[in-house]
Amino acid sequence: MGVIARSTPDLRAGMISVEAGSFIMGSNNYYPEERPEHQEGVSAFSIDQCAVTNNDFAAFVNETDYVTTAEIPLDPESAPGMSPKYFAAGSLVFTATDGPVPLNDFRNWWKFIASANWRHPEGPESTIDDRGEYPVVQVSLIDALAYCDWSGKSLPTEKEWEYAARGGIDTVYPWGDELVLNERHRANTWQGEFPWQNSQADGYAGAAPVNAYGATGYGTFNMIGNVWEWTADVYTNDHNSSKSCCTPKRGANEGQNMVVKGGSFLCAPSYCKRYRRTARSPQEARSSTNHLGFRCVLRP
Repeated sequence: MGVIARSTPDLRAGMISVEAGSFIMGSNNYYPEERPEHQEGVSAFSIDQCAVTNNDFAAFVNETDYVTTAEIPLDPESAPGMSPKYFAAGSLVFTATDGPVPLNDFRNWWKFIASANWRHPEGPESTIDDRGEYPVVQVSLIDALAYCDWSGKSLPTEKEWEYAARGGIDTVYPWGDELVLNERHRANTWQGEFPWQNSQADGYAGAAPVNAYGATGYGTFNMIGNVWEWTADVYTNDHNSSKSCCTPKRGANEGQNMVVKGGSFLCAPSYCKRYRRTARSPQEARSSTNHLGFRCVLRP
């Protein structure tokens, strides 16, 4: 459906200005897809201080009557032979296991839950009534772009996102080279043995409010951990050849893998050490989960 742009007096409210500059993008020290390190230049832009919240997304939906991809049943003809239960409206939800399981099969902890969507992130019995300032999740790339159309903003490119996540310093994390600084957690990640044992030493079992923990040097919050964030770049297997996507809409480019950045509350050293600014992962444009959200940028 078409989305009518919102009329707002100040598009830059809640945004941080990032000056033009250059930086070393990527890393040669971690996962192969982060290589190679290379120099990149970035034009000036503004970026949301925090991820888009449930309150933000509710304002968009209330004004436009937008329906997310997770709320629309799939056409059975789109995947002949697939189990009928997967055609229902719904989405993927993380479900902790009762004990250790092989880590080479995500189906051990990801379950398709009918009626899971942005209003009910963990399934129909869950609610966001007390999570207005938490990041909106269960949103596909198509949903994120529709919100951007309405708000007059854009999704960041991978380069913009990574540059902003540096916070102005060249360290592993936006605050330094140690994940836990002076015995204080600075991000929402998984502590313990994934996917069954989480000590919640950082204060949260799932997502945290968008302004939890400290800000980066640029003033942004939770770019590391909490929830993965969509970017506008098509995913490739190395860190210097991604290409910005045009304007994927519902019904187009839905099989395309896109770059998501930042890691989430499910990232653990024993499984997924991707709570770093250079880390990246592919996500199919139509997919949605309860650990994936987004933030927006505004360019001059």
